[in-house]
Amino acid sequence: MPAPVPEQCEFIPTPLDNVRLSNLCGVLDENLALMARHLDIGLHRRGDVFTLTGLPQDLERARAVLDTLYQEATVPLDPALLFRKLTHLRLQQAEEPALAPTKQILQTRRGQVEARSPRQIQYLQQMREHILCFGVGPAGTGKTYLAVAAAVDALEREEVKRIILVRPAVEAGERLGFLPGDLHQKIDPYLRPLYDALYDLLGHERVGRLFERGVIEVAPLAYMRGRTLNHSFIILDEAQNTTPKQMKMFLTRIGFGTRAVITGDVTQIDLHRTQKSGLIDARNVLQRVEGVAFTIFQTEDVVRHPLVQRIVNAYETQNSSHG
Repeated sequence: MPAPVPEQCEFIPTPLDNVRLSNLCGVLDENLALMARHLDIGLHRRGDVFTLTGLPQDLERARAVLDTLYQEATVPLDPALLFRKLTHLRLQQAEEPALAPTKQILQTRRGQVEARSPRQIQYLQQMREHILCFGVGPAGTGKTYLAVAAAVDALEREEVKRIILVRPAVEAGERLGFLPGDLHQKIDPYLRPLYDALYDLLGHERVGRLFERGVIEVAPLAYMRGRTLNHSFIILDEAQNTTPKQMKMFLTRIGFGTRAVITGDVTQIDLHRTQKSGLIDARNVLQRVEGVAFTIFQTEDVVRHPLVQRIVNAYETQNSSHG
């Protein structure tokens, strides 16, 4: 069967509004590359005319997304905001056919961990089937807890020999030497959510023994350079606070028999405004790389107290109205 032939079409936003056009395209049209990658098309602009190149089904979808984004572009669309909007629109269009209602259950010594939403089901399945998995979304969606549960499950099944927990220490500027105490005491505050999940899944005593034996290891991101990690389950938490250079460094630590899960929330970036988030950059660079999977959580996936979901929604509404 011959390969599908790419076609071309045009998109002309209406009604013409130079402010919305500028907001959509970004500074020096920097948003066009992100939109093109996300929509699987070629995208070029001349004046108010956008030329789209791609397969017919992709072109139809892309035109609808561009029109929606243009109508909503009453405020500047920085890469993080544009990424969220593109992801949300993609999930709406797909009507989530890939999120089958097949149960996903992890068995730990302290009981079962079961996915509570379609995207959690997808997330667990992807962590089982892929070497590298990203879980991106707001607080309360289970990104970190399920990643730790998958790591514990892999350790219990002897699929890996150790668990390595990594997190960027942005608040300390990675200058951990200025903080009091030994290495573990310096980075403990940053890894507390991971510890909490481990204690819940394995119990304090067993976690303590596994730390003593080096089966569970914690490491600030800055200390990962130069290492190659084999037969490990690595979790990089709060990845939105990595730079692209740090993210690339981390990803190239993956060795044989190793699986990695990267979690983060692109609405909670603590980097300096001049620094680009490595999580957003990785989403753009790796989305077509074989062996890499992405689960993009939404506010409806929040599984904490119902008030948490309402709080997240309120902040998202506030951020959207103020750009």
